[in-house]
Amino acid sequence: MIHYYFIFSPNEALIASQLGPKEFGMYMAQGSKKGAAEQLMFSEISGGFGDHFDWAYAEENCINHSDGRPKHSLYLSIYRVLEHIPLDAFMMTYLVTKDGRTLSLDQEKYSSPANWTGFALYKELCPVPPLIVSSLQPKELGQHIVGGSAKKITVPALIFTDIQVIDFEDMENSGNVGRMYDRNLDHLKECIASLESGKGKKTKTVDRSFNSKFSYQIIDNGIYVVKGEEIIFFRMPSHEVLRETAYDWARSANIF
Repeated sequence: MIHYYFIFSPNEALIASQLGPKEFGMYMAQGSKKGAAEQLMFSEISGGFGDHFDWAYAEENCINHSDGRPKHSLYLSIYRVLEHIPLDAFMMTYLVTKDGRTLSLDQEKYSSPANWTGFALYKELCPVPPLIVSSLQPKELGQHIVGGSAKKITVPALIFTDIQVIDFEDMENSGNVGRMYDRNLDHLKECIASLESGKGKKTKTVDRSFNSKFSYQIIDNGIYVVKGEEIIFFRMPSHEVLRETAYDWARSANIF
């Protein structure tokens, strides 16, 4: 059986594999010789759509090795992948830790965040990587950037996540967010104040190169994928659910 995996962080790639999602996550995070250690995020997609990707090449070459071992990875594309995947091709999304533990996220119908406070921090994941703050809710943000209202900063499709926002007056007791707020805190506060004044832009860039500081422990509601006017959503489990169903993964992700 051939699986098609779309990696959207830390890079962008479409890969065919005979490995199941957890085995694929372990292989990509640590490699066949266990010498690597890389956090990655990917979605399984249904293949066969359109004519941009060479599905026939995958069928012909994603086969067992001569000794019977499964084909671990066959790259189909490493550039401008997201924009060519229809949203109805997305299945489940997976978050992989550096030691190869994999958490699966189910797709849910999008709804406005229940914890909305008037602004949010967003980490764009693919095809661009900045950390931004915005007065727009997730669906509005996606359509602002993808739909063209952002004018010169549009992209054809976007994957992003919302980030936990701490209480700046009580940072010591605002939850486990690692080193998220260790630097550029004054700049972040200025960006938020600008949004709350209602006189400036609807989005402000906080950090253009945030990848090295991104960790799963700071994800708030989940992962959003936007294309055109459509949006799909993969919810991040609560700490209670993680403790019951994925404790080892959460420990590896520094959530516990």
